[in-house]
Amino acid sequence: MKKIILTAVTATILLSCTNNRQSSVNSQQSKKPNIVLIYFDDLGYGDVGIYGATALKTPNLDKLAQNGIRFTSGYASSATCTPSRYALLTGEYPWRNKSAKILPGSAPLIIDTLKVTLPKMLKEQGYHTGITGKWHLGLGVGNVDWNRRVSPGPNEVGFDYAFIMAATQDRTPTVYLENGNVVGLTPEDPLEVNYEKNFEDEPTGLENPELCKMMWHHGHNNSIHNDIPRIGFQRGGKSALWIDEEMSDTFLGKAQQYIKKHKDQPFFLYYALQQPHVPRTPHPRFAGSSGLGPRGDAIIEADWCVGELMETLEQEGLLENTLVILSSDNGPVVNDGYYDEAVEKLGEHKPWGPLRGGKYSLFEAGTRIPFITYWKGKIEPSVSDVMVSQIDLYASLAALTGSERKAPDSQDLLEVFLGKSQEGRKELIIEATSRTALRKENWALIPPYKGPAINNNVNIELGNSEKYLLFNLDKDINQQDNLAETEPEKLKEMIETFEKIRGIDFQEIEQLELK
Repeated sequence: MKKIILTAVTATILLSCTNNRQSSVNSQQSKKPNIVLIYFDDLGYGDVGIYGATALKTPNLDKLAQNGIRFTSGYASSATCTPSRYALLTGEYPWRNKSAKILPGSAPLIIDTLKVTLPKMLKEQGYHTGITGKWHLGLGVGNVDWNRRVSPGPNEVGFDYAFIMAATQDRTPTVYLENGNVVGLTPEDPLEVNYEKNFEDEPTGLENPELCKMMWHHGHNNSIHNDIPRIGFQRGGKSALWIDEEMSDTFLGKAQQYIKKHKDQPFFLYYALQQPHVPRTPHPRFAGSSGLGPRGDAIIEADWCVGELMETLEQEGLLENTLVILSSDNGPVVNDGYYDEAVEKLGEHKPWGPLRGGKYSLFEAGTRIPFITYWKGKIEPSVSDVMVSQIDLYASLAALTGSERKAPDSQDLLEVFLGKSQEGRKELIIEATSRTALRKENWALIPPYKGPAINNNVNIELGNSEKYLLFNLDKDINQQDNLAETEPEKLKEMIETFEKIRGIDFQEIEQLELK
């Protein structure tokens, strides 16, 4: 009798465990997918092995692409950082917001806190939202007091958790902020920031080059921190100042902590790496690893960071329920403000790959960037040549999560990002330092713009010309053959499309400029 009772109890326990396991599996399967957005800073189309780089080894990025979708016509919205990040989080073209330009570290927030941003939309769908890394969309409302909680910022536009740098690694303030508060700041040594004038008795890169371990090339000659001159001035806050060489480990660690803490609920993580933006300060364990100088070493380091993040997702059992999107805010630049051997050690490496231009440019290399989607078990490995843009992530992730929210310029390309469709964007406006151009199917149109043809500081062609530039990208990926005169009907069609989307008559603007 006891044996029968024991057997019945055992069976009940086994059945209960089985039901609990099945319930857990069902719960995991029904749970909305996590979303991880990995966003590089100034990574070029040709900086990644699977996109053609041979001098640089990027095994983790290559692995992600080989097991996901590698887009060959993936675009950032702008050839500079702030506008691209604005478009990414709002689903709105950056040229619609006149404030969406490269910002100083003291700039006010340029996203309206009433706007339903990408993280706000995901919060409505039950997601916890977090950002670690570069922000560069402004903080506060002007005249920020860095010794109090800085608001509004990432938290006020939809992020539950934010561990960020205010702007860029080469700009003051050189401190981290966690949910609006400067990390490690003490009342005894307040932090002051100014972009107009220096503080009394504070050394600068311009006046005290002997204090610099990295020499400035152009523009980066204000306050010195960690022996590196920056853009902008600051004083105090010594206990809060970051160590540049530890920045990658710091942001990665915060991203890993975030994943582990929120693994039991749907989460959206915006992991915004600072590499390979200047100043390039890889950790000593990566110094010399590329043979291309600090820029190459920073890319090697960032590739390692991606590998570590993916390993964390795997260890936590999240890969099967996590969509990973990897991209860059704009195209590459070699010398962007410091003498760091990037030019001298470039060798045969071409950060722009087969494309023309780079950061700041309306040519392809300014906005066509590495673009990868990965979801273990859900996305079949492939290469896609259809046109997609980061601006479309808003509508696509809304569709993925069941949201009915819309954004002004975002298109639902979810099926494309998941590899189930080859119907991408037909038209796209791209932007570079307040100038715009058009991509339509396999054609590129750059309207006439005044100004220098080349940015001599960075040695990059900008796309400025006295006449229209028209290229067939299928036949001329490096944009050498201007077809504006030989293809008048196509030129007319492209101009009409451009003016319709932009809501302007470009010829009228030209006439006004000539008066």
